[in-house]
Amino acid sequence: MKMLAEYLEHAIEFERMADKTEDGALKEQFLKQAEAYRKLAEKRAIQTGFRKPLPQWPQSQSPAG
Repeated sequence: MKMLAEYLEHAIEFERMADKTEDGALKEQFLKQAEAYRKLAEKRAIQTGFRKPLPQWPQSQSPAG
């Protein structure tokens, strides 16, 4: 489960960086990276038998609130 948590932590960090930048191209890159980590987390969740859906954050809102 450690790898799953790490993937989600990375996704959240990239989403936070996207929220903080005003550079549109950079924001898009951060969000794509976050999406990639969320996909890795989802794949890992399936592999380990974790069946609950993973949380998805709106792109315009920081996961930390």
